[in-house]
Amino acid sequence: MADKSASYRPDSLVADDIDAYLEAHQHKTMLRFITCGSVDDGKSTLIGRLLYDSRLIFEDQLAALEADSRRVGTQGDAIDFALLVDGLAAEREQGITIDVAYRYFATTKRKFIVADTPGHEQYTRNMVTGASTADLAVVLIDARKGVLTQTRRHSALIRLLGVRQVVLAVNKMDLVDYSQDLFDAIVADYRTFADAIGIEAFTAIPVSGLSGDNIVDRSASMSWYTGPTLIEQLEAVEVDTVTEQARPLRMPVQWVNRPSQEFRGFAGQVSAGAARPGDAVRVLPSGRTSSISRIVTHGGDLDEAVAGQSVTLCLADEVDCSRGDVIAAAADPPQAADQFDTTIVWMDEEPMIPGRGYWLKIGTQTVSATVHTPKYALNIDTMEHLAAKTLDLNAIGVAEIATDRPIVFEPYTDSRALGGFILIDKIANTTVAAGMINFSLRRAQNVHWQALDVTPEAHARLKNQRPAVLWLTGLSGAGKSTIANLVEKKLYAMGRHTFLLDGDNVRHGLNHDLGFTEADRIENIRRVGEVARLMADAGLIVITAFISPFRAEREMVRAMLPEGRFLEIFIDAPLAEAERRDVKGLYKKARAGELDNFTGIDSPYEAPEAPDLHIDTTKLSPEQSADLIVAKLGG
Repeated sequence: MADKSASYRPDSLVADDIDAYLEAHQHKTMLRFITCGSVDDGKSTLIGRLLYDSRLIFEDQLAALEADSRRVGTQGDAIDFALLVDGLAAEREQGITIDVAYRYFATTKRKFIVADTPGHEQYTRNMVTGASTADLAVVLIDARKGVLTQTRRHSALIRLLGVRQVVLAVNKMDLVDYSQDLFDAIVADYRTFADAIGIEAFTAIPVSGLSGDNIVDRSASMSWYTGPTLIEQLEAVEVDTVTEQARPLRMPVQWVNRPSQEFRGFAGQVSAGAARPGDAVRVLPSGRTSSISRIVTHGGDLDEAVAGQSVTLCLADEVDCSRGDVIAAAADPPQAADQFDTTIVWMDEEPMIPGRGYWLKIGTQTVSATVHTPKYALNIDTMEHLAAKTLDLNAIGVAEIATDRPIVFEPYTDSRALGGFILIDKIANTTVAAGMINFSLRRAQNVHWQALDVTPEAHARLKNQRPAVLWLTGLSGAGKSTIANLVEKKLYAMGRHTFLLDGDNVRHGLNHDLGFTEADRIENIRRVGEVARLMADAGLIVITAFISPFRAEREMVRAMLPEGRFLEIFIDAPLAEAERRDVKGLYKKARAGELDNFTGIDSPYEAPEAPDLHIDTTKLSPEQSADLIVAKLGG
């Protein structure tokens, strides 16, 4: 090994003025970086060596490692260092889920948070989690193997996730006799791929995690390399917070802080720009304007808050502002829209279902969103655009997304905080995808809601009734259509204004273009839900009779309507009983293989877990069932 990096020479401030040293340490910039690459490229060993060689492991950990090193020697050190930071190993040992293993350390120049993620393909979601907040990515390559599929996958992901700084660490150089020719060939191969995916620049460093070459110390075995060591590069790069501070003000509101009638503030983290008392601001999506009167923190009021700081802003005027809104520079605000072109990384074992409703969380905003059929999926090896009807686990694709109301956003390339989102399954409440907004769709900007003078409430008063949607769901043959018809007859006799939407009838007209695949069934219910909502707005009592097999879509329709207006009515008959009745002969055809995707046979039915009304048609007649529904309505 040659000379130590100057970063690790003793700092005289420690001995001369500990308070000054601590003050300087507090104001160091923070770099968050991720290590990624293929399996066994040596990520954890490299991080362990980085921590050990810089003597920045916590004292108790360092003492334990030094004791082990005396016992097992240098190779034992490297193995122990790898286990110290290997999140996957810890996950297996502890029997818990650890998305990413994070470690903190600091030098005299900068503080660091490093994320170590598994290289296995099935842990792509872990890599996305780590990269989503990283300023820099260290892409490791085993010098013996060169550029592999997972190298390309992770590189494509860090490019998509907006990581602007890339270090290519060609590891295990000690196992290839520190060959410059081999290093140059790997760098050239990677550069060809990087150019193809839009990585404009990267710094290539030959290293050995096992022996420590060019990590903190310069390597005596690679005198041909004259670039920075890994730690020197990590200390020198510009962090995103510096760039973000130069942009216009953006602060997503986390919560409204009102401990008293005299104080009202809006708390959140400044994601871009700077805020100062007196600055003109705009609250989005409402567009209301005001100015900042105070910047409040636990330590007292500030004269300025910059990107990365969490503060409470007080405004000079009483404006409507709540969680999910964004406080922005009045003269340069972000956009608001409800339809977008997006890039999606699918992270769930169940494939994406076009048309299904998911929760979309972006910043502090949470809305209901529908994902359309992908425009294409990305072939990670060739970067080709492939035709795709869905996205499977670890797939990357481009698709349009529509939200149920406008959200404040910026393209991901401009803002991670307002351009990156996750999709959450509404039933399981699990994160199924991460995504990036590319741009809003022009049609979303050209279509505006038209205010009408005759309101839904006025329609209801005219008809002297409370509008509702009675949603009858159940297996084919359970009795939905028969009961729905009786319900309408009873309500009609009572002078109620009704309309019956039957599954078979709707497929002759409105939905004649849809089949019975899962995606088509979802679109069938979405359209019917929209029609039912419009009819309820007109003051009608809407009765529907649809199998509607999926809970998520029934909940989607419920969410379209005001609270209490949607009644889910489970018309329950066991499959054996429904098949015995088989009025239309459909079960017989499905059993014979003449009908595909038939609910109960080769397509699932998800029974309601907490319906507003549960009717067992093996115990009640259609007449009795209809009476129960009318009574539930309050007829």
